Amino acid sequence: MSTQESVTPSQGTSPAEAEVVDICRELIRFDTTNFGDNQGPGERKAAEYVAGLMAEVGLEPEIFESAPGRASVVTRMEGQDPSASALVVHGHLDVVPALREQWSVDPFAAEVKDGMIWGRGAVDMKDMDAMILATLRDFARRGIKPQRDLVFAFFADEEAGGDYGARYAVDKRPELFDGATEAISEVGGFSSTIGGKRAYLLQTAEKGLSWLRLVAHGRAGHGSQINTDNAVTRLAAAVARIGQHEWPIELTPTTRQFLDGVTELTGVEFDPDNPEIILKELGTVARFVGATLQNTSNPTLLTGGYKHNVIPETAEALVDCRTLPGQQEQVFETIRQLAGEGIELSYVNKDVSLEVPFAGNLVDAMVDSLKRHDPEATVLPYTLSGGTDNKSLSQLGITGYGFAPLQLPDELDFTGMFHGVDERVPLDSLRFGTRVLSDLLQNY
Repeated sequence: MSTQESVTPSQGTSPAEAEVVDICRELIRFDTTNFGDNQGPGERKAAEYVAGLMAEVGLEPEIFESAPGRASVVTRMEGQDPSASALVVHGHLDVVPALREQWSVDPFAAEVKDGMIWGRGAVDMKDMDAMILATLRDFARRGIKPQRDLVFAFFADEEAGGDYGARYAVDKRPELFDGATEAISEVGGFSSTIGGKRAYLLQTAEKGLSWLRLVAHGRAGHGSQINTDNAVTRLAAAVARIGQHEWPIELTPTTRQFLDGVTELTGVEFDPDNPEIILKELGTVARFVGATLQNTSNPTLLTGGYKHNVIPETAEALVDCRTLPGQQEQVFETIRQLAGEGIELSYVNKDVSLEVPFAGNLVDAMVDSLKRHDPEATVLPYTLSGGTDNKSLSQLGITGYGFAPLQLPDELDFTGMFHGVDERVPLDSLRFGTRVLSDLLQNY
């Protein structure tokens, strides 16, 4: 199909559904690539666009910068009950890099083909940003007053840890979140086919973040000489041990509850000695969930030396560890032992793991909102192997969930497109998600 494929919604579509596609496409066209170097090109322009959509319907957004161009935007919508705690509804405006030559389309053109929007951020997370914006604009236009205050936030820098986005907002502008006790954001509420049935995965936990630096020390010298104190050799051996380490299967309460739900849907029991048996039942989310059954440690970068015939004094590696709740320090110590003598180990970035029960009024409201729009829905809690800005908000005592509701086609490998090539989201999924999100925010 051509990029001019019709995106006109059908009759009877709500105003929010009618504009969510256009908003998503406009957001994707802002190149908000985050290389992790504190440049943030496009974040300010995207924030201004978001603020403009809010101001257009009478809201009062505030844009603030943590550094030049590193812009976030926040607004508050007053609720009916001033005694009720506020809910934070948040997204991030930055995206990971996309190499044009790897994509079948321009990653920042937001083309529409095959009934989907294609582009960097279509999955992570300008789809949810658009759903939030379409919903808040619809509420403002129609004079809908939610049950409680809603704090809408769109942060910079999530893809590099949030120091210039959510973390900055929490540290420097905590008053923006006064009265808030709960939050919803990305990477949850989407559907997957499990055992021939549609199940929605609601994120109630996420692993901790440990980005580690290894520095090996040795004796510098000429490349032609025998050197038994070679920093590159020492580092390479350490990295190999870490990368090949087999972490044991350990089920958190969230993951155990998820697997119990899968057993109910499929009749397949979880076998800790052969987890692949049940993972095969999960279809496109198997790898996504598989990474939550244990701690992980992946070497991601190696540097050392400056000339072919010079043995360097030091060599360096980076390792990305994602830790189960409560195990961050234990993982650090294990990595230290695997690295061995002559290796300095330090944190580049460190952030908490999160886990909350699959229970409570907000969880009930999220489940109910899904079932009102998909009566046959099964909703399961799950653990996210990555991280979200809910980590930062947790420093204010705000409990965060992943709930970006999308009803997805069986064959679409949605979770495989996070940070992947040819990211895309179905138009119908966006409209469905907007209906569910509107339902939740109006009634909770």
